[in-house]
Amino acid sequence: MSNEADRSATPTAAPQPAEGPHATKLLIELGPLVVFFLAYWAFGIYPATAVLMVATVASLVASRLLLGRISAMPVVTAVVVCVFGALTFWLNDPSFIKMKPTFVNLAFAAALGGGLLMGKPLVKLLFGEQLQLTDAGWHQLTVRWMLFFLSMAALNEFVWRSFSEATWVSFKVFGLLPLSLAFAVAQLGLIKRHQLPS
Repeated sequence: MSNEADRSATPTAAPQPAEGPHATKLLIELGPLVVFFLAYWAFGIYPATAVLMVATVASLVASRLLLGRISAMPVVTAVVVCVFGALTFWLNDPSFIKMKPTFVNLAFAAALGGGLLMGKPLVKLLFGEQLQLTDAGWHQLTVRWMLFFLSMAALNEFVWRSFSEATWVSFKVFGLLPLSLAFAVAQLGLIKRHQLPS
């Protein structure tokens, strides 16, 4: 469902070939994560936070210019990045930027849960043009992504509170994205079971 690792966790109905618009979208979303990682190791957490805020907003502009659209979830991520980044500087406390992935994942989980309560699985709204699934399939896929986001929120809290700052940064870059991709691939079985005949 991470502009950096968090956003790379955006629900993916099925892996897409990395060519054309898909490759461009991937580069745009990974850009802020990469520059955050490089800035952290070169300058520390505060400069890296500033770079992340600028790069996240820049990625929205790049998405609009290169892809012609900006989806809702990257906007949510950008807002949270800017709010928690500002709190990091205002209160001189890097804990806020470390909590940012937690709140992004909780926001996505809440959105999916709210959609289910209203009888509107949001994953279907996102990928209904790419996939044709049964109602049960959309429901199960939405529940799985909701639980995944809740798990990622809890995992981020555990890592940043239990390990060093450098370990958290490495986890953010090299942990969240692979976990998200692995989870997306793991949904292929459910998709095949519930796919409607074309």
